[in-house]
Amino acid sequence: MLENYLPILIFLFLGLGLGVVMFVLGYFLGPNRPDSEKTSAYECGFEAFEDARMKFDVRYYLVAIMFIIFDLEIAFLFPWAVALEEIGMVGFWAMMIFLAVLVVGFIYEWRRGALEWE
Repeated sequence: MLENYLPILIFLFLGLGLGVVMFVLGYFLGPNRPDSEKTSAYECGFEAFEDARMKFDVRYYLVAIMFIIFDLEIAFLFPWAVALEEIGMVGFWAMMIFLAVLVVGFIYEWRRGALEWE
């Protein structure tokens, strides 16, 4: 049973080991010259502010929604394309409904001006 999982375990250990090695090398070999600009707080495309009730531009949220829409679309399209023969017409039409919902979300964002950069 272990011989079936051995390549996966080797891959995981090599990936973790390579990640740790790169992190340690970057820590010791990389330049460390902090200045006030680098250490200043910066989040979500806005400078840090005192008032928690400050209003954000709606385009920030629309861009976040758009990222979720396209991220979900790609995440579900690849396994669907691979398994299309097994799932048949029911799976095909279920994906068409899913894509239609995504298109409605895209049209909503387009009308709200999320694709217009000024």
